[in-house]
Amino acid sequence: MSTSMPTLSALVEMARAARAGQRVLGTAAAESRTAVLRALSSLIAEREAEILAANRRDLDAARDAQLAAPLLGRLELSPTKIATLREGVATLAAQADPIGRVVRATELDEGLVLRQVSSPLGLLLIIFESRPDAVVQIGSLALRSGNGVILKGGSEARHSNRVLIACLRDALASEGLAAEAVCGIEGRDAVRELLELDELIDLVIPRGSGALVRSIQASTRIPVLGHAEGICHLVLDASADVEVATRLAVDGKCGYPTACNAIETLIVHRDFLPKLPAVGQALLDRGVELRADDRSRAYLPAASPASEEDWGTEYGDLVLAVRTVNDLNQACEHIHRYGSAHTEALVTRDPESRERFLRQVDSASVFVNASTRFADGYRYGLGAEVGISTSRIHARGPVGVEGLMTTRWLLEGEGQIADDFGPGKKTFKHRPLPMA
Repeated sequence: MSTSMPTLSALVEMARAARAGQRVLGTAAAESRTAVLRALSSLIAEREAEILAANRRDLDAARDAQLAAPLLGRLELSPTKIATLREGVATLAAQADPIGRVVRATELDEGLVLRQVSSPLGLLLIIFESRPDAVVQIGSLALRSGNGVILKGGSEARHSNRVLIACLRDALASEGLAAEAVCGIEGRDAVRELLELDELIDLVIPRGSGALVRSIQASTRIPVLGHAEGICHLVLDASADVEVATRLAVDGKCGYPTACNAIETLIVHRDFLPKLPAVGQALLDRGVELRADDRSRAYLPAASPASEEDWGTEYGDLVLAVRTVNDLNQACEHIHRYGSAHTEALVTRDPESRERFLRQVDSASVFVNASTRFADGYRYGLGAEVGISTSRIHARGPVGVEGLMTTRWLLEGEGQIADDFGPGKKTFKHRPLPMA
């Protein structure tokens, strides 16, 4: 992959080649796409040393540039991360083929049958920051769903991205499919040019900050599937078990603080306050900086005062805001005012609170007595995710294969014409058929 900025004509040709490659991939036999995924898993294993060496180059450059600790955490690959990536690819390879699945079948008339079938979206432009593992997650989903993909990763992961994109392309080529269906670009200028190509690119998915998503949405006519900030909340209800509350708070904040499913605010029912010191101490023991409102600080003397800004901040670090509320309704109001509609969790032993929280909170993922860190395509059994959508149109939450599909209508007849039907003529049967 060249480090120089391609000319506009070169970018157009690349997009055209990716579109043509997608049509080859999207019409290939299911067995071929499965074989590509298996080849990808093998290539990642064979090239692990090369992948880790490239990642070390990126990490060394990032440290020299004094990249923030949360970004370094996202940038780093490890044998464990690579093993998880391979497991996700294997999960996708084991899934049923999503293309051509019959969604609806209707007999319009004798010998006139209409079927609605699943179909790839087409050519995707994915823009993401820091995480090179996203290359494999996104690329493997594209392979399974028959979509072409143009990948734009962050410059800080340049060397890692190149090696991983080469794995995707070589896996396609190993099965005789068009490697051009997957390609990588570098540089913001290339993104600006590609955002003009609405006749070739079907969907843009930006993974990153809310500012990035809004910037992309304002810069293109291509539909954008938004992935905004991950301002996630953990709510400790009056009846919450202190041990469960502590486990979920520590896991949600400390398990992977740079992840978008990490909690950024702990909301505490006032009746739970006497138990809050145990939760706070467990977080402090893990190096978490607490920023709390006045009522919470009375039980968390080591906490700093929280400001209004803290309630709407995605820290991506070992920092946690803490607020006390009077009841569950006030907790929900806080979530809807300051949250990003990503993932919220409640700790409770009260069935009424449980049902009200699940019904009332309007976020992509809503949990009870489970860590927000479960909000992930791999953990949901999707194999991987192309992103977590916080929009309310099309896919919502972790976007796996199903979120990258659309449908087509296929009609088979025996020479019928539309003019045969209408008032005083034949009437449609519209008889549902088995979706075999």
